[in-house]
Amino acid sequence: MLAQQRQQTILERVRSNGGVRVADLVRELGVSDMTIRRDLEVLAERGLLEKVHGGATALGPGSTEEPGFTAKSARQQQEKEAIARRAAGLVRPGTAVALSAGTTTWALARHLIAVPELTVITNSIPVAEVFHRNPRADRTVVLTGGVRTPSDALVGPVAVAAIRRLHVDTLFLGVHGMSVRAGFTTPNLLESETDRELVTAAGRLVIPADHTKWNTVGISTIAELTEADVVISDAGLPEDARMELAERAGELIIAEGS
Repeated sequence: MLAQQRQQTILERVRSNGGVRVADLVRELGVSDMTIRRDLEVLAERGLLEKVHGGATALGPGSTEEPGFTAKSARQQQEKEAIARRAAGLVRPGTAVALSAGTTTWALARHLIAVPELTVITNSIPVAEVFHRNPRADRTVVLTGGVRTPSDALVGPVAVAAIRRLHVDTLFLGVHGMSVRAGFTTPNLLESETDRELVTAAGRLVIPADHTKWNTVGISTIAELTEADVVISDAGLPEDARMELAERAGELIIAEGS
């Protein structure tokens, strides 16, 4: 394997797993420890990863970085599943709910398949597909139009116009990050505008967000922490985050089994 091919393989491992260990790469690629360390040095100098003791990690996300849906769906799967189960318990039959785009809301959709007489509003193609593949005669699903983003959200003026005259009991809002300073954020300006319209349409705002979202900040604020009626996270949420969210949001729920 040429050096360039080897470095590309290393970079793909870092991006998909969040980090790599030198020992694992030596075993996998069949080269020396020194060769791997030299590869990591080259990639670090190019600003593509960060070297750490014994390996390398992915760079922290920028405020406009927007990973694709497939990449995000592979992250924190156990935590998202626990959060989705807990969130589904907040949905009553015969109500209208909105699910914004996101991999946690996508997981939630699978838990709502059996809920009778549900009306679902969504700007997420994958969320709509979950319900399409599992039809019920007593369910109504409204998919907004709009421009498709890397995270498979439909956004922009068409989506905003579709949402503007709607009213739902509960919105489950997927977010890129949450912090005391910036609130709930997204890296996509058009998605932020569409999500704010969903917040306005909802009687109750529920944020299903795993612990990695804490202190991650996207370029645009969707809502302040105080606007959330419920935040559902997992056991990995740090203590300082729990204190801040418990104080500012209406209710903080830590999903069991995460």
